[in-house]
Amino acid sequence: MRIAACLLAAAFTLSGCQGVRDSLSGPQPNPGPCPNALSLYDAYRVVNFAGEEIVHRNVGFTGEILNVVSNCTYSGRSASPIDMEMAMRLAFGRGPAAAGDSHTYDMFITVVRLDPQRNVTGVIHRETFQVTARFPSGRDRVELVEEFPSIRIPRADETTSGSNFEVLVGFDLTDEQLEFNRSGIRFRVTAGQD
Repeated sequence: MRIAACLLAAAFTLSGCQGVRDSLSGPQPNPGPCPNALSLYDAYRVVNFAGEEIVHRNVGFTGEILNVVSNCTYSGRSASPIDMEMAMRLAFGRGPAAAGDSHTYDMFITVVRLDPQRNVTGVIHRETFQVTARFPSGRDRVELVEEFPSIRIPRADETTSGSNFEVLVGFDLTDEQLEFNRSGIRFRVTAGQD
């Protein structure tokens, strides 16, 4: 399993490097920076419980965003949009109370506008999507890479740079799941002890 995860990470890293190389060897450099792409802290993980009690034996399916990478190009020098491509590496788990060998996770991607102090001033676009993780027999963890090849961000004029925007991703959580994430509770498995 570790070899497969390493190969997946290596392939992901190499494909990300190719996109960066293509940008560097392009005909013209970007006239400004790319927007930040990142996971929203409160929504970077999801833990589903089967039952009311928050204990390890009730943990069903889990998910976590491990990494987010992106690249962008300005379509032209005028007020043309910024075109982004983004990918994220996800880890999924199958806890003791999980039923079945697959689970579909609800996620979101949001493009926000920022003021000069980096405060969010508005949502430009938000959409939800689903990612299905399949767990082969005998496996309780899998990793996937989800790619977004085309994110287009409009600019008001040629002085509007990518630093005026952020692209946020996360799991689309219920109020209870959000409260659990904010609580900071983690489960540690005791291994190798009597």
